[in-house]
Amino acid sequence: RGLMTTSNPTPPTTFVALWREFKGVVNAYAKWLVSISWKLFAAISFVLLMAGGMIDLPQLAFLIVLTSIVIKASFKQQIQAEEKATAATYLAEAEQRKRQLVEARMAAMQAQVEPHFLFNTLASIDHLIETDPARASLMQKSLIALLRATLPAMRETTANTVNYLGQELAIIRPYLDIQKMRMEDRLDILWDIPEGLKSAEMPSMMVLSLIENSFKHGLEPKAEGGKLVLRAEVVHGKLLITVKDSGVGYFPAGASSNPEQASGFGLKNIKDRLSLIYGDQATFSIRALEAFEGSGTLAQISVPYKVAPFDATQSV
Repeated sequence: RGLMTTSNPTPPTTFVALWREFKGVVNAYAKWLVSISWKLFAAISFVLLMAGGMIDLPQLAFLIVLTSIVIKASFKQQIQAEEKATAATYLAEAEQRKRQLVEARMAAMQAQVEPHFLFNTLASIDHLIETDPARASLMQKSLIALLRATLPAMRETTANTVNYLGQELAIIRPYLDIQKMRMEDRLDILWDIPEGLKSAEMPSMMVLSLIENSFKHGLEPKAEGGKLVLRAEVVHGKLLITVKDSGVGYFPAGASSNPEQASGFGLKNIKDRLSLIYGDQATFSIRALEAFEGSGTLAQISVPYKVAPFDATQSV
């Protein structure tokens, strides 16, 4: 019986494996070319051309050198593009992680917006109901106004939420009214906010955090109370918010004005949020007053001065 014989071509899988190996060799050669300097490459090419002439293969040597030049130039651009893409991805991921951290801090801070203040206010209202019903009614109305203005802001969990100064003042005013009724003659408030600046952009809840800090760490612990100054002004194209108190002082004498050294994450959160929203265009500082300035604390926030559209301020 005759046997039929057939040729055995190279299996496709073998060809694919050989092609991958070839690509790996070319890729390794290209990386080596990119890693050496052009000066060293020129020296190696000169030696290769000389050797090609000696063995009567000058055209092959020239082709290798020319191909190597193309590979070195094109592959270098590819590597640089990959490095830039990797760096951009890393920065984007780092920025996202930072934003998530700040928003988590903000959510935690909003979840515990000075509960001691609410408890103290309710206790004061309860006491005044028996001793001074009229003042108890005023304090209750101020508390309702505060909660009505604060709750929408507390629902915001994004770190880059920007309101307008007028909206922030709608929260601050009832808060200060309550503090004034609680501390009476122990508290003096200087309110220096030009009407025209109420339409300026201002990140939400920041100014209130500074004022709460002044009372909690400065004015309330001081037996005789003190003075709170709230000022807004435009300086060199920036909206400058100043919160100054004459309390016991949040920092010991000679403390640094770096917010990162402040205890508690509330002040640190302000710095981080400003960085996310404005980059290096905004600043935040807090320091103890110098001896010649008296006791107390000075906190300032500076952000780019931007005016709200007319229709955005109608509810302010």
